[in-house]
Amino acid sequence: MELNVIRFNLLGMILVTGGAGYIGSHANKELNSAGYETVVLDNMSYGHEDFLKWGVLEKVDLADLESLRNVFQKYEIDAVMHFAAFTYVGESVEDPQKYYLNNLRNTLNLLQVMNEFKVRKLVFSSTCATYGNPQEIPITETHPQNPISPYGKGKFMVEKVLEDYSAAYGLCYVSLRYFNAAGADPEGDIGERHNPETHLIPLILDAAIGKRDDIKIFGTDYSTPDGTCIRDYIHVTDLADAHIKALKYLENGGKSEVFNLGNGNGFSVREVIEEARKVTGKKIKATETGRRPGDPPILVGSSDKARKILKWKPKYDDLSKIISTAWEWHKKDN
Repeated sequence: MELNVIRFNLLGMILVTGGAGYIGSHANKELNSAGYETVVLDNMSYGHEDFLKWGVLEKVDLADLESLRNVFQKYEIDAVMHFAAFTYVGESVEDPQKYYLNNLRNTLNLLQVMNEFKVRKLVFSSTCATYGNPQEIPITETHPQNPISPYGKGKFMVEKVLEDYSAAYGLCYVSLRYFNAAGADPEGDIGERHNPETHLIPLILDAAIGKRDDIKIFGTDYSTPDGTCIRDYIHVTDLADAHIKALKYLENGGKSEVFNLGNGNGFSVREVIEEARKVTGKKIKATETGRRPGDPPILVGSSDKARKILKWKPKYDDLSKIISTAWEWHKKDN
């Protein structure tokens, strides 16, 4: 029996894997705002039902090849945005098999089915963790890649697979290496929610609303101006916008490429806590404790290449704006 292929007469049909998660849901919203139709593919292990406000949900695990094929048979998919992945660095060290099976093997499944159905455009959610400990700041795309965690290694391996698939099968892809995603949808539709939560800004805001007693500062003796780690925070809506621009770049015949996504400036843990105190008007108790293993002193990326080639320009490059959107969402979501 032949399945009726679903086709919409708009810009195109985009498959968004992991589209019920933090970054995927923001990209899904931006895609729909830009006139695309979307199919969200998510096994809902970490996804959120209330983030599924746009597109059609297909509750499928990428480990299930037959169900994945059925999705490609059902919809005439023009391109894929691939966010589905486990993202806890510490957990990846404790249980690397979980990460390699989900992040690497399942991506191979996706690429296999894309190849079978001749879907040749992919925007891949990569990470600055592929660089490992930085040898120079800011980090550019030509910086050596020496990932130090199974999470970073898995993303690095996928990037190498994409190079080979591009050469052998004509896959056209963009890998986007993010720095620290932060903030929430300025319209308040969706935001950041992880369980467990490990990201600095929502943890600080948990302390601001009294959900936790304090915010821990891991290490105060780094070779930075105030002794705490410095990170490059990029607003999640700006990340989503970069995915749309990467897709349009591929649609316009762009060759396979990799781009860093960051603001190009860094803020220390102390600076982020202090800014959060200003935004929230709360005291926010900070407790100093020892370093965590594997935390580089400074991680700041250069996104000059994305600005030049993709014509991407972050709108929320101010730390106060980033924290303000996160705070509005946090109050609503707790």
